[in-house]
Amino acid sequence: MRRRIGGTEVHDVVVVGCGPTGLMLAAELRLAGADVVVLERRATQDLVGSRGGGIHARTIELLDQRGIADRFLAEGTTVPAVTFGGTRLELGALPTRHPYTLALFQGRIERLLLGWAQERGVPVRRGVEVVGVQQDDDGVDVLLETGDPVRARLVVGADGGRSVVRRAVGIDLVGPAATRTTLIADVQVDGDLQRTGTVDERGPHGLTRMADGTVRVVLTEATPSDGEPTLDDLRRGLTEVFGTDFGVHDPTWLSRFSDATRQATSYRAGRVLLAGDAAHVHSPTGGQGIGLGLQDAVNLGWKLGQVVRGRSGDTLLDTYHAERHPAGARALGYTMAQSLFQRSDPRQEALRDLLDTVLAVDGADEPVTGLATGLDVAYDLGAGHPLLGRRMPDLDLVPQGRARPGGAPAGGPARLFELLHPARPVLLELGGPALDAGPWSGYVRHVTATSDGPWVLPVLGEVAAPTAVLVRPDGHVAWVGEGSAEGLHDALATWCGTADGRRPR
Repeated sequence: MRRRIGGTEVHDVVVVGCGPTGLMLAAELRLAGADVVVLERRATQDLVGSRGGGIHARTIELLDQRGIADRFLAEGTTVPAVTFGGTRLELGALPTRHPYTLALFQGRIERLLLGWAQERGVPVRRGVEVVGVQQDDDGVDVLLETGDPVRARLVVGADGGRSVVRRAVGIDLVGPAATRTTLIADVQVDGDLQRTGTVDERGPHGLTRMADGTVRVVLTEATPSDGEPTLDDLRRGLTEVFGTDFGVHDPTWLSRFSDATRQATSYRAGRVLLAGDAAHVHSPTGGQGIGLGLQDAVNLGWKLGQVVRGRSGDTLLDTYHAERHPAGARALGYTMAQSLFQRSDPRQEALRDLLDTVLAVDGADEPVTGLATGLDVAYDLGAGHPLLGRRMPDLDLVPQGRARPGGAPAGGPARLFELLHPARPVLLELGGPALDAGPWSGYVRHVTATSDGPWVLPVLGEVAAPTAVLVRPDGHVAWVGEGSAEGLHDALATWCGTADGRRPR
């Protein structure tokens, strides 16, 4: 839905970057009714290689909330555990329908998300090099290497750790510098190599034959480097570690990453916001990268949608940094802790052994699995019921009576996540006095249902069942009813915008 004003292309939102974060965000914006375009410098989506090894439970839940988790599960392999240090932590007891990690490389994740975004009608402009952004009181000009700028009301930089958008608006990345760098590549190797690996004082090294016949190489370098990697760098490093370069040739993908852990000081500068690797860079140890970006996207998408559609004022966007920055900081701390164990060193091995002992205590692993999977994320929405600010459990529901305006039809059993497929707020009544969504009823899905069984939250355990909840489009609980409607309309005003849908003054 491209518009032109005075010869300039204009959109509600421009997303810079067509990786997992940018694609998920663009699809969320389309669900919210926003006009969005994605600008991507790559000519094709097929230039990612085997980076990014999978996603954890909370990220799979987010895909489930939009009705597309099955697409990803069909492509990957579920692993019912995570490893912390040298300890395998089982996930089967987690209170989720997805108590596992999904092993699936980023290239395939991107292709599936691209398909989802295209189904939503998201336009992707490829071969477009963004060189900067300039914002004013009315919007943002996205400056291109060639051609006229593209203008938008708001811009999101999802353009990776070297984000042009972040640098253009002067947001700093802060945190520990790199202590090591690692080469990762997809190459051809002549011979019958299946898998070779070792860990030394540098870190891990390995070669693995993939299903398509290529070999994935991961090699920790002797000396950290930040330059563009070459095939000669890879050959030299392999020879140093294994005594041979295995005759590697014809790389389809070659990249270098480090264990630098840095986070943007702010996720917002006026009309420009950051998401994914543009907002936080870290070691891939622990598999947090793709999931963090998708969680950013789902937190931000509906908020941007309400702002550009005129339902909410732009102060709603301040909650994006307030919520996602602390969540990102915790995940980055986890990746730093994990990366300590990737070297062969007697001191670290002693620490690993001690952790094995500690984590073997019944229940001691719950804080780690909650953090690793993202299921324990709790946004600070004030004091009250333990559910407030946490992700809503995917309850089995039996709708009761006639559906309210905007609600689900009455009928057989349903899942809570099914109500979130359209990415709209859900007001769920589960007993107690009848509630009135008032003038928000045309926007909020209002459902009366029953649900059996205990309410169990990750780490916290069983909690008292509420009589009603207001669930945001990202699946987090914005209000909890405990036998009354107290505070409901305040929560609706905060998270669902003006009651009549008109632009706030």
